[in-house]
Parts: sequence; structure tokens; C-alpha cells
Amino acid sequence: MTKPDTPQHQHLSQYKNKIRDPFWSHYIDLVRTIVVPYQWEALNDRIQGAEPSRAIRNFRIAAGEEEGEHYGMVFQDSDVAKWIEAASYLLAAQSDPELERTVDTVIATIARAQQADGYLNTYFTLKEPRMRWTNLAECHELYCAGHMIESGIAYYQATGKRNLLDVVIRLADHIGTVFGTEVGQLPGYDGHQEIELALFKLYQTTGEAKYLNLSRYFLEQRGKGPHYFVQEWEKRGRTVHFAELDIVHRHAYSQSHLPVRAQSTAEGHAVRLVYMCTAMADVAAETGDVSLKEACERLWNNVISKRMYITGSIGSSAKEEAFTGDYDLPGDTAYAETCASIGLIFWAKRMLQMNPNSKYADVLERALYNTVISGMSLDGQRFFYVNPLEADPELHKVNPDYAHVRTRRQGWFGCACCPPNIARLIASLDQYVYTTDEAHSTLYVQLYIGGEGHFTFGGNNITLSMESSYTSNGQSTIRINPDSAEGVGFTMALRIPGWCASPELWINGEQTFIDDSIIECGYIKLSRIWKKGDELKLCFPMEVLRMKGHDQIKDTFGKVAIQRGPFMYCLEETDNGEGLYRIQLPASTSFQVHSGEDMPLGVPDLTAAARRIVSHDHWEGQLYRSDAKQEVQAIQIRFVPYFTWANREEGEMYVWIREWNEDVQH
Repeated sequence: MTKPDTPQHQHLSQYKNKIRDPFWSHYIDLVRTIVVPYQWEALNDRIQGAEPSRAIRNFRIAAGEEEGEHYGMVFQDSDVAKWIEAASYLLAAQSDPELERTVDTVIATIARAQQADGYLNTYFTLKEPRMRWTNLAECHELYCAGHMIESGIAYYQATGKRNLLDVVIRLADHIGTVFGTEVGQLPGYDGHQEIELALFKLYQTTGEAKYLNLSRYFLEQRGKGPHYFVQEWEKRGRTVHFAELDIVHRHAYSQSHLPVRAQSTAEGHAVRLVYMCTAMADVAAETGDVSLKEACERLWNNVISKRMYITGSIGSSAKEEAFTGDYDLPGDTAYAETCASIGLIFWAKRMLQMNPNSKYADVLERALYNTVISGMSLDGQRFFYVNPLEADPELHKVNPDYAHVRTRRQGWFGCACCPPNIARLIASLDQYVYTTDEAHSTLYVQLYIGGEGHFTFGGNNITLSMESSYTSNGQSTIRINPDSAEGVGFTMALRIPGWCASPELWINGEQTFIDDSIIECGYIKLSRIWKKGDELKLCFPMEVLRMKGHDQIKDTFGKVAIQRGPFMYCLEETDNGEGLYRIQLPASTSFQVHSGEDMPLGVPDLTAAARRIVSHDHWEGQLYRSDAKQEVQAIQIRFVPYFTWANREEGEMYVWIREWNEDVQH
């Protein structure tokens, strides 16, 4: 077997980057000092008032360290794996002996819980040991395995320790013996995609082609007939785990209604789809599989052009946490799961690696700066599972259609997939700032996040330092320092954010005219011999934009959403009073951008002149009338960044605001 420390197999470590950024360093420090310790307490059931997890205890029982029964969801193991992965990324960035000892202790328990044949899953080990691999449609065995594989890789890359990597290699090898098309193997695949992308990472880490082939097998097998989920259901006596979902027969829910290459529209459970597409893009890029790449692009285009919210969230329906139809994007009943936007970011990163085009990074940025960080409170201790674009707490109390929506973040969840997912993404954010194309000696700047990156092109070491005030004024300065005194020839590709109409660039203090000759696929491309001390200064003027939805989105028709830079904005009741639906924003009004000094992380709030429609008629005993008179009040309204909502008093929130055009005859 090829040893994992062979350098050519460290595809995920083409560069090293340490973030030092006025906006994102806060979040990373929050994950390090608050979120990961808090989640460790939650996984050990020590958060007063929060739903118990028992996830760590499940492993201890399976390892023989304690006595008891399995508790929680069938996928409870994945919460532990994601916590280890987040902790690993923190350890990669900064030594923390106490955290490392804690992780090692958990890994030792996990290793003892692993079965002799390599199988690892506390639910089936403790609760249904005779039913292993009999309900792939519903029971998340391969999903949990995938997350454990990812955590083992992350911990190895952070510390050089093989203690969890060896466990997950045994697990992956066991899976390879169970599944396939050979005699005696199960021709099945996972009900919740995750194993595919994890196996691809294991292939990258070890160089073992068998893991790439197994990842590809799971993708290829999905959607083939006769349908495996029905076959296994019949074989086990037609028993089900989640009766309310009917996953066995609702094949679009798990994207198993068609082979993956034949799929053109985003159907079913949103997280499942984006995890699947992440793996599809991985495999397509590695193997040059044209039809798989084309399927990725079709699905991407359907999601982004017809089924994504303006906040970068996806999944319109609370039922099945799913996509619905084109342009069906209600804001008040949106499901918009935090995990789905995180998965969209995973997918966008892979699309960038397959086809460097700024449109993918624009979506990545939109999801990151809006839905993902909105999913966690500013103090890092409470979380949203669902991310609506409109909320009314009083209505939510009485209308069951809003049962899934919260106007207060929660400390933990019985199904706690989102909190550790947020932690592992933010802790690994350094991996999203740059991408490299070594074949063409090109270094892409995808996100303008301050820090220091170290790269190698043709054996030449290069250090990039970035100072960024991107989130407040759209400015970044990049300094390039190759080791070689003669300099190094390569191409810098600087993403032009989709929201910026007029980027400005200075090279070594001299302003450079930006025209089509140096723009390619949304990047400013600069090819030259870069020498020590070369400096690029970028300014992306942050105009306040009135965003409008496609005219087939019924819920946004006649409304506008306010964007400045990467941030979407919203109205909150605490600033603007109750009855936000009464507010109209004149088309001619201008916005005042404030300093941001009193705002979280210095992102400015906005104010504007607007109108409030009120009625002074007495409506007692009447619900409808023909002679009601309305009055217009001139008011000042305040917009705050969407990611900050629900961190103050509970109240209404609106992203989309009715627009009033004075020039239109009424």
C-alpha cells in the first residue's frame, strides 16, 4: 500500500494558508474558543436546557467502556466525526495540546468500538447487530462512515497521526468487500450521499485507486433498475425506519430516480443532492469523465438559475427538506437548511477546481457570507437549522405551516447536523481562499480574506500576504514574495466579485487600466515574473444594490432585496417597528451607509427614506370593506446585514421589501 505521507498524494495541501482577517479571524477564534468546546460539552450531554446528544456515550458503550443502550438518531455518530474534523482543522492552524489529547481520547474509544471486520457504527452495533447493511435507503450507515473517513483524513493531515486514519482505512476496506457487482456483494448505494466524497478524499490522501473506484461505483450504481431500495425493503420484510418519508419508494428524495448522468434538475433532499454533486465533480475532474462533468453543470445551472434563494440557501420545502420546482422560492416558509448551503459551498469549490470560473466562487461567497454565518449566533452558542427570509414570531405560534421556522436560535438539536457542520467549514476556511492550477502555473484568489499563504510552482516557493478590509470597504492588498531572488513566473488570477461593476487595480503603486484583454472567466489575469515585494492593491467599490428576483418568482415580484458587497440586508422589527409588511421602499430613495463602528464586525448598517401604509379606520367586527382609507407616513428605515438578524430582541424580519415606483401610474 502507498503510504499516505507520499507528497504527490497530498492534493488537498497544495498550499498552506493562515487566516488573519478583521472579519473572519473573529469567527475562527469563536470556533476555537467557544464553538468546539461548547459542542464537546453538548456531545457529552453537559449543556443545561439543550437536547441530549449521547453521541460520545454511544461510542463508549460500543467500546465496552460503559453499559447502556444506544440513544438518538440513527446517524448520531456523524456528529462526533464532524466535531473531530473541526478540531483537526483548528489543530492544523495552531497547536493546542489539550484539544489534541481530547481528540486522541475520543479516537481511542472509536477504535475500540470498531468491529473485528472493520465495521463501525454504534447504532447497529448496539441496537440491531443482525441488520447491518440491510436498510441503506434510510439508516445512514454509509453516511456516518463517510463523515468518519473525512475526520480521519483531517486529523492525519493536521497532526501526522495515523490513529484514526488507520481506523477509517479498515472501515473503507470493509465497505469495499461488502459493496460491488461481484458475486456475494451487495449492489447497493447510500440513501444519504456522503461516502462518495469521503472515499475520493481517501484516494487523494493514500493514492490508492481502489477508493476512487469505490467512490465512482457508488455514483454509477445510483438510480439503476431494478431499484435497490425496493429490493432490500422486500428482503428485510418491508420494515421501515422513517415511515413518514417513504424513502423506499420516493426515489427523487435521494436522487435515485435516475442514473446520475441522466439527471438535469435538482430534486429531493437538498443536502443529499449537493453532497452527491460534490463527489461527481471530484470524480469528473480526476478522471476526465465528460458526461459526469456535463451532468454536474446541468444540475448546477438548474440550482443557481432557478432554485436558489438570494441568500445562497437552497431547499424550499420543509417536507423532506427538499427542492420543489423552478422559481418556487417562498421566503417565509423556506427551509433553507444551513447544511445545504455548506454543501453548496463544497460543490462550488469542486466546480472551481474542474472549471475555474468566477461564477462558482460568487455562489460560494453568497452562501458563506449570508446563510452559513447566519446559522450561528454572534456569540457562537446558538444555531439555526432553518434560515427563512421572512419571519413573524407571533404568526409562527399559531400557524403549523411555520412549525419548522425559529426566530430564536437553539442551543442544540436532536438532529444536530448543522452546528458541527458550521464549525468544520469555518475552521477549514483557509482551504477556500485560493485555488491553484499547477499545469498552467496559475494562482487564483477566490476569496479576499486576509492572511498568509505559501505556495509552490515548479519547485519555487512563494509567500503571499493579504491585508483585507473587504467586508467593510471592498479593499485588499496582496504582497508577493518568492524565495528566488530572480523572481518566479506565474499568473495571478484575481476574482472580480459578481456584485462589483467597476473594479480598480494598482500594481506596485501604479493604477492599471482593467479591460477585456486581461479579464478571463471573471478573473483579472496578470502573467509576469513576480519578484520580492511586488504589491497588488484592489478596490471593489461597494455600491448599495437593489436586487430583484426573476419575474417568475411569485414571492419576490414587485419587491427588492438590498445588497452591499457580499452581504444581503434585512429589516428587523426592533429597528423599524411591527408590521414590516406595511413598509414600501421608494424606487428613487438613496441609502446612507454608516461607519459600521457600532455594528458586529464593522459591517455597516444602512438607512433610507421609506413609506409606511397605515389605516385609521375602525375595523371592529369587519374583516373586509370597500371604503377603507389608507394613509402614507414618511419614515426612516434601517437595514442590518442578514447574518446579524435574531441576535437582539425577538421580532419580525424581512429580506424582500415592497418597492414603490413614483413614476408608475396607479
